[in-house]
Amino acid sequence: MSTQIRELIVNRQDFSKSQWVERTAEIEDGQILVEIEKFALTANNITYAVAGDMLNYWAFFPAQAGWGMIPVWGFARVVTSKCPAIPEGERLFGYLPMANYLVMQPERVTPGSFLDLYKHRRELHPVYNNYTRVTGTRAHEDVEPILRPLFTTSFLIDDWLADNDFFGAKQIISISASSKTGLGLGFSLSRRRPGGPAAIGLTSKGNKAFVESIGFFEKTVTYDDVASLDASITTAVVDFAGNGEVLSAVHHHFGDNLVESTTVGLSHKDAPRVSGSLPGAKPHLFFAPDQMKKRNEEWGHEAYERKVGEAWDAFATAAGKWMKLERGHGEAAISKVYEDMLAGRINPAEGHLLSLK
Repeated sequence: MSTQIRELIVNRQDFSKSQWVERTAEIEDGQILVEIEKFALTANNITYAVAGDMLNYWAFFPAQAGWGMIPVWGFARVVTSKCPAIPEGERLFGYLPMANYLVMQPERVTPGSFLDLYKHRRELHPVYNNYTRVTGTRAHEDVEPILRPLFTTSFLIDDWLADNDFFGAKQIISISASSKTGLGLGFSLSRRRPGGPAAIGLTSKGNKAFVESIGFFEKTVTYDDVASLDASITTAVVDFAGNGEVLSAVHHHFGDNLVESTTVGLSHKDAPRVSGSLPGAKPHLFFAPDQMKKRNEEWGHEAYERKVGEAWDAFATAAGKWMKLERGHGEAAISKVYEDMLAGRINPAEGHLLSLK
């Protein structure tokens, strides 16, 4: 059995070049065809593209030579099943392409989840190949694709920092505090008050009022005002932007009092990267699946899921007060949001939920 699939591909050397293409896919025994109902597009997806070669994100949904599909998070429904364990009509949540359909091969099926081990995805990280089988009504469903994957990363960063006693830092600086992952970390740190490290947000002049209005950070400063911060305080920085100039300014301002420097995102895609050595702690990349694996082993999977779920419910409830949900339908709408996201034109108070239907 075959089906026609429409999908958005981008040029891996120039992300501003994108096009919708169509191909024929076969559904074989043991496989399922899902129709993608809705998915989110955030600055985090731009990070997937920027780090596509370094972290193998292009491998999940391959395209023709020189092109790639940027992964997104969303919901899908099984429309054809040749896998006895997965019935037609069932819904799932997980990692998807920007497309109308996807062929999957469910294995290691449990009542609540399965791994998609379709051909080239067999050797990729199970964090991204694990799909939730959706039953009943899900609280916060429409904001889940937008915020939950990002908040899970925020939760894991906060947990990792706490697991290391915050490296002795008395304050945590978030670069790109208006990003949804940055806001998630600010929220997580705010729940540790009093007694936890202070949460400081760095953001653009245009987003400063927005970040301040949410109240997750004890102090918010603009990128060009780093020098206003007290350089004598032991500090850790978490960089969601990948802007070498801003990160360098933080390192040079705090010097040896910068005890930890963690890079999480690369949403400022055109900004210069760090070159040469910097004073203070050496910058390194945070890989959320490593901390997830550690906590699953230490706490057990059920306890881990419960703790993340409780924190997520609190964050999603709080987000309902500041995030405006924007819906888009069709190829033109998806392309427009992608172009605006790539150019940094998206209002941080907006969350975009998209569908080809």
